[in-house]
Amino acid sequence: MTTSTTMHGTDDVTRLPPGGAAFVCWTPEQQIIGFRSREKIDPVRVVGRSANVRHLPLAIHHISPRWNWDAQEMDVDRYMEAQRVSGIVVLRGGRVIFERYGLGRRESDCWMSLSAAKSVTSILVGAAVQDGYIESLDAPVSDYIPELRESAYEGVSIRQLLTMTTGVKWNEDYTDPNSDARRSVWSTPELGVNPVVAYMRRLPRADSPGSKFAYKSGDTDLAGILVSTAVGKSLSEYLSDKLWRPYGMEADAFWAVDGAGHEFGGGGISATLRDYARIGQFMLEGGKAGAIQVLPATWVEDSTSAHVVFSEENGATYLNRREGYGYFWWIYKDGYAALGWGGQAIFVFPKEHLVIAINSAWPEPNLPEYRQAQEAFVEAVRAAALTQPSSPVRE
Repeated sequence: MTTSTTMHGTDDVTRLPPGGAAFVCWTPEQQIIGFRSREKIDPVRVVGRSANVRHLPLAIHHISPRWNWDAQEMDVDRYMEAQRVSGIVVLRGGRVIFERYGLGRRESDCWMSLSAAKSVTSILVGAAVQDGYIESLDAPVSDYIPELRESAYEGVSIRQLLTMTTGVKWNEDYTDPNSDARRSVWSTPELGVNPVVAYMRRLPRADSPGSKFAYKSGDTDLAGILVSTAVGKSLSEYLSDKLWRPYGMEADAFWAVDGAGHEFGGGGISATLRDYARIGQFMLEGGKAGAIQVLPATWVEDSTSAHVVFSEENGATYLNRREGYGYFWWIYKDGYAALGWGGQAIFVFPKEHLVIAINSAWPEPNLPEYRQAQEAFVEAVRAAALTQPSSPVRE
């Protein structure tokens, strides 16, 4: 584990906010400091970067989106100020067609992914399938985490874990200090059992497995533990081996760990914005790193298909422009996204060869209006990218 990185200055050191689940209570000022300083606040593992960085060339012609939102004419500057955006990178065809930073953030600064890390955990499940560590997504979760036998996870498949259709009762409300999402993060460990596993195996069943979608960060934390157990490595080491080094990420990333030193599969990654964009580009390229097929050939298509289709009944909270849920990916018309609390996002639109990576610090992260405004911005970016002239790159 490490906490050694360059500080942003003496003021930041003295103003670091409290760690653990307390991040949901950070003030707007604490968010700006804490979101870019997670590795100084909580214990983390390092995800080692590549010695050969995957270059992201600059297109000569950049976009300048303009759109209407909430009866106002919007441009990027107004959007970034209103939504407290710390950075936006847009790639088309692997080239940078837009890049801008705010909230005092620098290009080299990491930023918390929050739940956007769930989609990275999905990538690692796919890598474990490709490497033969996971034989089938229809295998029971308890085959890999035997401590879950005779719990509500008995009979739940890996596929149901990936689609959050486990049927286990769960409260994801971060504003409730007694919610499962808050209590599971720093739960009391049991002798010889991971604290997250110990917490999850005490939960009751609410629905039969596979019958209903219910968003549960705990499911993704278990998926991370499952991968780590299957491959015999920490998630950070496996992420470095399968993606960060072979694909050419430019900076070390950091992954927050639980009380037993295990990474949270449901969140906790901190990385640079360009490296978040590279994750989207990796997916666009079919899960390959150069000539290396990191993911099964069909994994990207399968994991970003709507295995859960939203309706007013099963997904009213998430509808907006979201059509469903894949393997820890949110599904949109013509695309998919990794989404995180407080405005973190990686949008991918394969037909347009487009990746949009966004980091933010929303002062009221659970208000749906913020996500709706972000989705309107993304649509404006798509429209601007489609009218962009074809151009050479600027080296």
